Amino acid sequence: MIVYDLFCDRAHRFEAWFGSSADFDDQQARGLLECPLCASRSVGKAVMAPAVPAKSNQKAGSHSLANDDPMARLLQLQRQFEAQSDYVGDRFAEEARAIHQNGETRSVHGEATADEVKALREEGVPLLPLPFRPRARSDA
Repeated sequence: MIVYDLFCDRAHRFEAWFGSSADFDDQQARGLLECPLCASRSVGKAVMAPAVPAKSNQKAGSHSLANDDPMARLLQLQRQFEAQSDYVGDRFAEEARAIHQNGETRSVHGEATADEVKALREEGVPLLPLPFRPRARSDA
């Protein structure tokens, strides 16, 4: 796995994971990359510093997130996000719209159709598609 810092033509910066450098090149050439903030498909790689190996005199046990299993890290982020937001299921579009219109400051997550996401974006409702697998919920 390789992680790239990406940017769109509207100067939004975001991170994306790819199986390899060639996977990024292929997806970019096929127009499959999209900014999660504005849906722009004009996406490129930001300048990044290479990961430099640690010095041999560094303390043992030093740890970098770059060494973590990407799927384990993603699951950790998902659990953290779910703990800090309310699950609203397929009512996501209605809840997000109401929060935006009422000026609330609460985070929600759930499911929405492509048409609902498009409508929310057109209305200026801030939202971000998440790379998480849906999990079975009994509290929805």
